[in-house]
Parts: sequence; structure tokens; C-alpha cells
Amino acid sequence: MSHLAAIALGSNLPSPWGDREATLREAVARVAKLGEVRAVSSFYDTAPVGYADQPRFLNGALLLATDLEPLDLLRALLNIEQAMGRDRSGVPQKGPRSIDLDLLLVDDVTLNTAALTLPHPAMAERRFVLEPLAEIAPTLIDPRTHHTIAQLLAQLNQS
Repeated sequence: MSHLAAIALGSNLPSPWGDREATLREAVARVAKLGEVRAVSSFYDTAPVGYADQPRFLNGALLLATDLEPLDLLRALLNIEQAMGRDRSGVPQKGPRSIDLDLLLVDDVTLNTAALTLPHPAMAERRFVLEPLAEIAPTLIDPRTHHTIAQLLAQLNQS
């Protein structure tokens, strides 16, 4: 596998697979078909950010070794979301969702296109992303800041 990707997972609505945890486990199983899952974090119960009038989230992260290029991987993640019932039309941007898959990092790639920005532009500001990612990949480096995930989390904890 030529690329190592970090992917954030989130869910705050029940789904056909059951509760939030069952939904995340189903998403992990589907992402595993895109390569080799190298690590999956614990799941963290978190408050919603941005759009507060919604249920609490369950968040996690995983590391995926894959041959897919970043844009192809993003498309595959969006397809998984859609196949799992996520409809992005007509809902608040940060509103409730049964599944959310965010591509955070791919190797040391930096990219800024209309379709994809890597590293994920809000990653360093989101505890619900950094905590699970630090659990499984504390030494992974953000190629934009050159800080490790553990350092980014420590900086967030100080602010």
C-alpha cells in the first residue's frame, strides 16, 4: 500500500446498523475495503461544535494504508457516507448526521483544491479529531505546521 491516510469518524444519529457505535463500526468495516486498516481509536462521546442544537457525537479516528490517491480516497469516503444514508443536501453544514468521514491527512501531502484540502483545514482546532488521532498516531506529522498530532493536541489543551 503506497499511502497512509488518517480519517476521522463521527456519528450522532441512529442508523439501520443501530446506535452511534454500531454505525461507526460499520463505517470502519466499509473503509477497510479501501485498503488495510492499521489502527482504530477508541470512540469518544463529544458535544456538537458549531451547530449546537443536536444530539452528542461519537467520534473516532483510523489509519488506512491504501493505494488510492487522495482525491479518489475522498470520493470513496463520500460514497460510503452516501451508501450509509448520509444526505448532505438541505441540512445544516455541521448538523446532525448518521455518519461523517473526514479525510485528515494522507502521507505528507499538502493540497488545496476546490474538492479537497489536505491536511484537513480545521483538524488542529478540533479536540474531537485530535484526541482519537493522538491515541493511535501521536507521532504523525501535520505537513503544514510540522507538529506532531500529540503536539497539536497539547497546544489545543493549553488554549
